[in-house]
Amino acid sequence: MPLIKLRGVTVDFPFTPYPCQEDYMSKVIECLQNKVNGVLESPTGTGKTLCLLCSALGWREHFKDTISARKIAERMGGAELFPDRQMSSWGTAATDGDTPTYYTDIPKIIYASRTHSQLTQVISELKNTSYRPKMCVLGSREQLCINQEVMRHESNHIKVHMCRAKVSSRSCVFYNNFDGMKTKIGDLPVDDIDQIVCSCRVCPYYLSRALKQHADVIFMPYNYLLDPKSRRAHNIELKGAVVIFDEAHNVEKMCEESISFDLTPYDLISAIEAVDRLLREQASDISKADSKNIFLNAQLNNLTEVLMDLESSINGFEMPANSQGITKPGSFIYELFQTAHVNSDTKTAVVEAMEQITGYLAGRPGVFLNTSGLQKVADIIQVRSMLKRSVGCFLYFFPIFIVHIHPDTSNFKKKQVTDVWASSSTKKQGNVLSYWCFSPGFSMQELLRQGVRSIILTSGTLSPLSSFTCEMQIPFPVSLENPHVIQRDQIFVSIIEKGPDGVQLSTAFDRRFVPENMSSMGNTLVNLARVVPHGLLVFFPSYPVMDKTLEFWRANGHADRIEHVKPMFVEPRGKGTFTEVIDGYYDKVNDPNSSGGSFFAVCRGKASEGLDFADRYGRGVAITGLPFPPRMDPRVVLKMQYLDEMCKNKISGYLSGQEWYRQQASRAVNQAIGRVIRHREDYGAIFLCDHRFKGTEARNQLPSWVRPYVKIYDGFGTMVRDAAHFFRTAQKTACKNQADTGPLNTGSSYPAKSVWLSDTSQKAKTLASHVPSLKMRKLGEASRLSTLSLQHDKRLDDESRGGKQKIKVVQERKTVASCTAKTGKAFMMELRRCLSHENFKLIMEGLQSYKTTDDLSDLLANVTEPLIQDHNTHCLLRGLYQFIRPHHKKEFDERCLELTGEGCGYKQEHSLSREEREALGQNPVNVRSEVQKPQTSIKEGLSCSSLLSDIKQAIGAEKTRQMFLALQAYKTSNNYEQMVSTVVSLLTERDEDIALLERLSVLIRPQHRKQFGELLKSLTGNDSVANQDSDMGSSQLNQGILCNNCILLQGWMVDKYANCS
Repeated sequence: MPLIKLRGVTVDFPFTPYPCQEDYMSKVIECLQNKVNGVLESPTGTGKTLCLLCSALGWREHFKDTISARKIAERMGGAELFPDRQMSSWGTAATDGDTPTYYTDIPKIIYASRTHSQLTQVISELKNTSYRPKMCVLGSREQLCINQEVMRHESNHIKVHMCRAKVSSRSCVFYNNFDGMKTKIGDLPVDDIDQIVCSCRVCPYYLSRALKQHADVIFMPYNYLLDPKSRRAHNIELKGAVVIFDEAHNVEKMCEESISFDLTPYDLISAIEAVDRLLREQASDISKADSKNIFLNAQLNNLTEVLMDLESSINGFEMPANSQGITKPGSFIYELFQTAHVNSDTKTAVVEAMEQITGYLAGRPGVFLNTSGLQKVADIIQVRSMLKRSVGCFLYFFPIFIVHIHPDTSNFKKKQVTDVWASSSTKKQGNVLSYWCFSPGFSMQELLRQGVRSIILTSGTLSPLSSFTCEMQIPFPVSLENPHVIQRDQIFVSIIEKGPDGVQLSTAFDRRFVPENMSSMGNTLVNLARVVPHGLLVFFPSYPVMDKTLEFWRANGHADRIEHVKPMFVEPRGKGTFTEVIDGYYDKVNDPNSSGGSFFAVCRGKASEGLDFADRYGRGVAITGLPFPPRMDPRVVLKMQYLDEMCKNKISGYLSGQEWYRQQASRAVNQAIGRVIRHREDYGAIFLCDHRFKGTEARNQLPSWVRPYVKIYDGFGTMVRDAAHFFRTAQKTACKNQADTGPLNTGSSYPAKSVWLSDTSQKAKTLASHVPSLKMRKLGEASRLSTLSLQHDKRLDDESRGGKQKIKVVQERKTVASCTAKTGKAFMMELRRCLSHENFKLIMEGLQSYKTTDDLSDLLANVTEPLIQDHNTHCLLRGLYQFIRPHHKKEFDERCLELTGEGCGYKQEHSLSREEREALGQNPVNVRSEVQKPQTSIKEGLSCSSLLSDIKQAIGAEKTRQMFLALQAYKTSNNYEQMVSTVVSLLTERDEDIALLERLSVLIRPQHRKQFGELLKSLTGNDSVANQDSDMGSSQLNQGILCNNCILLQGWMVDKYANCS
């Protein structure tokens, strides 16, 4: 692995970094050296996580060397170990002049991400480096507990109290095993916790908490740091630590939510019922009561009174007629709880009583009573108390906290289904008490007050950095906006203003459910499914929009058309079936017999945030609209008012409410866009399917690495053509790059994936499958698992089997060509030479009968048996194609393909009668006279009239007129681009109209036929379309007639249409 020197610190990196990666690591080291905060944006696919880990751990090792050097210098008594370098200078680059004395001064690195699954991916990435720090992962009992008696309960707070009860009674074997090895914790190999848990059968929850004291790097979710209650529960020491927030685009929201709460009527009622149930049980069974488990009746009565007073105070507010609720300043929360006799003097007793009751009820055998409401009230009282200590009088002067009381609109019957113990009283409706924080800076300032060394926020979508850092309310002297490592030919970005039917695309509130709009969006995605190879991702603004749109598409046939091209997989709302759905999508994309799959999800959902759709799993991503937050939601309205107030008070750096509102949509879009390009060798297309993306402001909010490639399309056909060309070019480039690079080496930033596609359990769920690896891979694996199309992969596999088979195939093709090339009498002589007298006689009788009866099935019954038994006579069966009448040629070609594995080269014009071919100028005998003397005969009109009738019936008179005007313009100007844009947009709205587009190929001039054939191939996925167009074009070009015939036919069709209309 190459060693890189950055700001005096040696970083051991897995491969030679790109300039943007060096810049990123330098910024990380700058933050750590200078004890300052940093905000670093680097697009997905630039190796951000790897750079972050290597630079931070490299700096930490350098810091450790500083202490070692100084200790050695002290023992040497001033003598120099190396004459050319003073020992006192060792390691100063890491500490910027600090003089740490003890190894305990070495900062811990706290690495936080949004979810445990993301942390698992980061740890997998760490294993790809040479660094092996002591580490631990903090998690809740829900993630880490392995005691089945505890885990069988759904409620998380019941799991907590069950665990505590088992630990205190020493009835958990896993905790007991952990307790027996506490003294050996410091000697454990903490880089492999799973192995310790499995081999020693110890509790991973308590083990991770114990290892935290000895770890160099601690991994944890965001809320463990930002939520003051979680931070205290896990005893997280922040003084002198380096705090890294990865995927920090969610930090703003998490900061606000960690100190906000909503107290519903259901929470209070369930809390009252829990206390009341215990009070009744004690009253009815006082004689059998155990003094250890009994609470004083007076204590229970007081607690019931507190809860009922709080409920009465919240429900006592008269709601305004508009049902928007009542808003109060944040300090009102203390007045409200004072009415329930909860204040600084009584809060401790109230909370302790609630926790004792919860623990007692959770530890009882049998059916559990729901105590979630009681636990929630206790948590709220604790958080409220902590906030008062942290904020003090600051709370009264700045509106960063708001109390909002509003009617409860939830359905309690849904709660009753999951909570079997809930009584009928829960049907009562009431008000919700909401306590919302609107400044993420409050949580960030709290971290600084804890004495952290540096805070680093990093993600692929943080722009604009100015407003982001302003809301954090802490200084960020170091910042970076990195470019991407991909090239121009690896990305295609289009803004699609209108669908193929010309309807403007929009998911604005007043347009999203208009049938015409939903139909046009469906037609758009049908066409995108044809053009995009392998996997297509489609993101909707929200679940309601996705559900309603999919329902419309299923009812009107759009879903069936998409399903026919790329089977549809829809992101579920719940966690239960998500893995099953995403695995089905992966398997369908990997299926060599499939054209790929389409995955439908929502912005801000699971698929848009945590999954990695690299290579063929995400060749295209379509954004169907701007995912604005719900405009009438009280929390959104109040947040916008808060920001407007900040701007009104001329506090610099704040966005206005409207600017914040638009930015929320843009960040969600950018996060979804990031699914498509996942590493340096990846390529893909981004389709922004909403006319509002045309606006300058919307485009400026796109990621900086996307903006240079954005192209606005007014014509849908032009977009389809360009997208098809992009994918053809990208696949060819990927093929060429793979052939040129040869065996992989560590100098490649993103080598081909060797495990990812072969191991379906990994797939796109594990980051280790998509990040740079240190392992050398075989060329065969690299070829097999390249980013090319499935057809190309299959061809490589075929060629890798050996040259003999390839030569054999070529020889067979030559033999077939020689057989089928013979016509009439020469073919009959070849037939007689190759067959026995009996078989030849049988075939001749079959042909004679076919001439009389016109029965193709009878002919096939007579000729197939003698001609398909021997592989060498298959070409003779195909040679009979010349004797088949036009209306049977297509069927005969299909039967030959079925019986011999190869068709007869059928083309649509083969189904034309001799008269029809002569009318179209395809008969060489009559061509010269037609060209010399153009005329429109009745015979010429037969085929054109049929095509005209079919087109007019399919798309209507008005659209037919538009199409023929485009053809007329093509005739005079030779502007292929303009013509094909119009024609494709008119004939791709429905699947069944594609055949009409193919029939129009006879009108394309020779110099444009290859382009048109490739376009047809992209739309149909049929290689033979492009081949037969090319063959037809070249043969007619040799005769020198096609151009004149096209002009002649175009003129006739336009004139004919004018007469018809």
